[in-house]
Amino acid sequence: MDIDSFWKLIEECRRQAQGPDERLAWLRGALARRSLAEVVQFQVRLDEVMHEAFTWDLWAAADRIFGGWCSDDGFCYFGLWMVGLGRDAFSRALADPDSLADVPEVQYLVGRPREMWNDDWPGWESLDYVAMEVYGVLTGVDNDCGDAFYEAVEAEQGDGEGSSGPLGQRWDVRREDEAARKLPRLSVMFPLRSFA
Repeated sequence: MDIDSFWKLIEECRRQAQGPDERLAWLRGALARRSLAEVVQFQVRLDEVMHEAFTWDLWAAADRIFGGWCSDDGFCYFGLWMVGLGRDAFSRALADPDSLADVPEVQYLVGRPREMWNDDWPGWESLDYVAMEVYGVLTGVDNDCGDAFYEAVEAEQGDGEGSSGPLGQRWDVRREDEAARKLPRLSVMFPLRSFA
């Protein structure tokens, strides 16, 4: 599965199902009809695009949307959620994190208290496990497939860069002057005082 096939699958998932649970069910079904190698390659492509999204500027955008603080795990789940938005929205956000202001799923959150976001919360942790779940079903090992799955993923990845810190320069989204300059639209949409 190359990167274009990966994104086609994500786009088709987005068209075929609503909400994260339905999309995961659709993805499980679609991946289960593919070869074991393609299931592993799906995870490899997911890891690649997540590595691209691991930037301080995108983390700052997530911080702003979340009210001034986004944990390490929260940022990972936010990146997975961005993948679920599709290739165009994801690519625009990589180039300009403030472009998330144009995403309907982000616009829907504006002015709503975070405790009311529920299923609209911008995070999709389960996407990171769907390939492993399908791998377990296809190999007949189910819940005990983790080691074998990640070994297969690592073998497919080869000698990668390894994980380092986020790319770019870290900055504090709670500094209004800097936030207004780097994330002008998100700063207006998600004022920090509304979460105090």
